[in-house]
Amino acid sequence: MLDRDEINTVYSKLKEYSILNYHVLESMADWVRLVDHDGNILYANEAMKKALGYDIVGKKCYETTGKTRRCDFCIARRSIINNEVVQKEEIINGRYYSVISSPVKDLDGNIIGAVEVLRDVTRERKLELELIERNTKMINDIKFAEKIQRRILPKKGLYKNVKIDHLYKPSEMLSGDIFDVFIIDEDKLGVYICDVVGHGITASMMTMFVRQTMRSIKDFIVQPSVALTELQKSFSSLDLGVDKYFTIFYGVFNAKTNQFIYANAGHNCIPIRYNSNGIEMLKTKGLPISLIFSEIYYEENEIVLEEGDKILLYTDGISEVKNAKGEEFGIDRIINIIKEENKDVLNRIIEEVEDFRWGEQKDDYAMLLMEILESTES
Repeated sequence: MLDRDEINTVYSKLKEYSILNYHVLESMADWVRLVDHDGNILYANEAMKKALGYDIVGKKCYETTGKTRRCDFCIARRSIINNEVVQKEEIINGRYYSVISSPVKDLDGNIIGAVEVLRDVTRERKLELELIERNTKMINDIKFAEKIQRRILPKKGLYKNVKIDHLYKPSEMLSGDIFDVFIIDEDKLGVYICDVVGHGITASMMTMFVRQTMRSIKDFIVQPSVALTELQKSFSSLDLGVDKYFTIFYGVFNAKTNQFIYANAGHNCIPIRYNSNGIEMLKTKGLPISLIFSEIYYEENEIVLEEGDKILLYTDGISEVKNAKGEEFGIDRIINIIKEENKDVLNRIIEEVEDFRWGEQKDDYAMLLMEILESTES
């Protein structure tokens, strides 16, 4: 038990601390007020009185903020009743305030009121609201771009004597993969698949460039190897930087002679030709479209397709997807699915990929299947 001298010392220290606390509160830029159980303001610091009026002491807490009744969620009352620190945000005279309420006790430990600290966070909230508004606009723009990107995909169905089917599933809203089918002249059909490095807006814009440029090139260049060289020149003129590049496999099919001439600009997903007699990989060498080289010349290969032949074009989002062990799906699994002679090979591949994949989809899925329905060779 403390003797009288010790008690006097304690009270002396408490008085010193009280004076110190008082001066600290009075010098704060934040608003500080002490509120009792009934919502009466017992104390307000200089900053709060100067902002709201020096007569606020003795008034109800809600009156000073322009309200006619107590808040439905009164954090001062909750602090007093539950002996806890409570926080909320409040708008006062058009400005945002973060309000923290803490219980205040007397020397006997009895809760006598709640001290509330009100910090002006208007600048932060306005920046936050502005950021939300900008993000909303950006998301809407991305959704619009996604809609356009899907709309420009080639239609499924017949192109001359070729049946086209495809599957497209981006890992994000916008994709860096694209494929296209277009009529070159009365006999020839162009088809390609392209994989742009990266994902998102930049990659999707590059796919738009590829589509527009290829559709322009096909009007004056028929040879796939020359078309890819021209595509390289057009890309170089953009001067985007060496970290931007893409791969593309491009083939031209002659419906009159059934010749399929193709070239490859670094597309490591080798297209697969298959029919009832077997499977063939359409291999040919070529560097990706990039700024590393000022001009590139590509090799060309040629095959003659027959009725019933199919060619599967795909991107590495299919072949390089990994399982929990880090193993890639690989080409062999694709070939095994083809050998099963599934009627809907594209969806069957995706089913197998989804079962094989560990975790979220990290890359775009893109596949295009062309099938020769009948020979037009005279």
